[in-house]
Amino acid sequence: MEENGSSYDDRQLKKCVVIGGRRFIGRSLVERLLKLGNWIVRVADSNPSPQILPSESILSRAFSSGRASYFHVDPLNKPQIIKAIEGVPVVFFTDSTGSFPCDFCFCYNVIVQGAKNVVNACRECKVKRLIYNSSADVVIDITRDILNGDESLPYPDQFQDIVASLKAQAEALILSANDIDGLLTCALRPCNVFGPGDERLIPFLVNLANSGWAKFIIGNGANQSDFTYVDNVSHALICAEESLDSQMVSVSGKAFFVNNLEPMKFWEFVSLVLDGLGYQRPIVNVPAWVVQYILLLMKLMRIKLNGGKLDYFVSVHYVANLAAHTRTFSCSASQKHIGYSPVVSLKEGVALTVESFSYFARDSPFSKYNKSVEQSKANKLLGSGKVADILLWREEKKTFTCFLLLVLLYYWFFLTGRTFISSAAKLLLLIISVLSGYHMLPPNIYGFAIPRVSSSCFEISEVDMQEIFLIMASLWNSPSHVARILAQGNDWSIFLKVSALLYFCKLMVSHSLIIAIGVALVLAFTLFFVYEQYEGEIDGIVKVVSSRARKEVSKLPMPLTSILPECKPLEEMGSSQHTLDQIPNQGKLRKIKAVPNDWTI
Repeated sequence: MEENGSSYDDRQLKKCVVIGGRRFIGRSLVERLLKLGNWIVRVADSNPSPQILPSESILSRAFSSGRASYFHVDPLNKPQIIKAIEGVPVVFFTDSTGSFPCDFCFCYNVIVQGAKNVVNACRECKVKRLIYNSSADVVIDITRDILNGDESLPYPDQFQDIVASLKAQAEALILSANDIDGLLTCALRPCNVFGPGDERLIPFLVNLANSGWAKFIIGNGANQSDFTYVDNVSHALICAEESLDSQMVSVSGKAFFVNNLEPMKFWEFVSLVLDGLGYQRPIVNVPAWVVQYILLLMKLMRIKLNGGKLDYFVSVHYVANLAAHTRTFSCSASQKHIGYSPVVSLKEGVALTVESFSYFARDSPFSKYNKSVEQSKANKLLGSGKVADILLWREEKKTFTCFLLLVLLYYWFFLTGRTFISSAAKLLLLIISVLSGYHMLPPNIYGFAIPRVSSSCFEISEVDMQEIFLIMASLWNSPSHVARILAQGNDWSIFLKVSALLYFCKLMVSHSLIIAIGVALVLAFTLFFVYEQYEGEIDGIVKVVSSRARKEVSKLPMPLTSILPECKPLEEMGSSQHTLDQIPNQGKLRKIKAVPNDWTI
């Protein structure tokens, strides 16, 4: 059998199982094992089928030739695990490194109970070596920095999130099972894994850049971090297996830090990724304590609104902690005992990662599609056009220019003490004077060509005029439609909304129209931006308030037309001794020919 130019017979081939083989790190490990050519790989994962991508030609050929096989394995189903690992001497356990929903029971079952089931299955099946892919997060204390930390670091008293706490428990379980029933175990702790197929760090940074928050640097930006390219993690896992196979006492039952051996500033790494994808680098420093308080407030709000569940807020909190602290680790133990050294440099890894995420790039033909699928409500509300780009601060220079221009116009018309007509006349006179002076300039001044203003700049196309009239018609039709609904008296919610809006306008105008316009100008450039960033929280608050308001509105007296929507003539109803409750509700109110004297309304 031949792979990458090397041939092996069946006696030389080693068998292994990769649990989580269709996840981020598992995919890379499976591909690397198959490239080595001396492995028969069983891919075990919770997906019902392997779902091979077009780029995974090596795996596809391995499935066809029998070098690889697939097993559907639920980590909570021990018999399925036993079926997958039976007769195999080596198990690589690489659980998911993506975002977990913040449901403690779910996370505990997948991470801790899953690890228990794997260990017990390995002992029953007489597996010789179990290598667990853990994380450097298991020793990170959110209250302090770590500089060149080593394996002597204890588990912290306060973990940064639920997932880190549970992974520490899973790691301890697997290491404590070492040398029981002939099973040798060890664990690797990669730090900030990234690469093609990343489900956590890179997508989060891209979403941050699309939302406009990636321009901010938390703290002074000097904090250092270690990063690990995914192929280096796969290489380290294979090195650990070879060391266990050699019966090295210094490896079994131990955990080892793994990274690219190139610590760098966290924000420099972020800048490399965002630059490669065409996004703006972080440039504005924000104190770390301010961000922590904002995140704490958002966390409490999300708990309140979602019945005590945090959803996927953990990833935000995780990256915020990562971005504000120094977290570097020494790999001297892994270099000495398992023979690890990176096979892909950090620079090359970033380049390969950026290339694999090219569909996220700002100028990618897919980027508009991605944004249109997940565009915010604020963007939809503003029409998803130029106005939305300006008010949502998509391009800071353009937005600031428009804001400055509007502020100058506001000053010219309202703060100079002139009447509106005289201000407009002076502005037109100023524009005409500037255009006339510009027209009288020579074509060249000291070698610099002076461009001429095209006559098309002063013309309005027929299409533009149609759009203007359509906008005017829409502006007229919308309030007229609301007025028609109010005149019918059937919709209390519209009535309350209009009343609240008019009362707010009355309060603003009663103090000063000039102040009201100034406040509106500032709010236009802030409210939509803030709403886009905290859309979920604001919608949750509005939902709570509106539900309360609907309960109060339901207590109001209903219009007569809704109480008596349709009545038949009394002659058709038979008896004259009827109450209002006995009149059938069948639609529109008809004319009543006679009303008995004993009826009261």
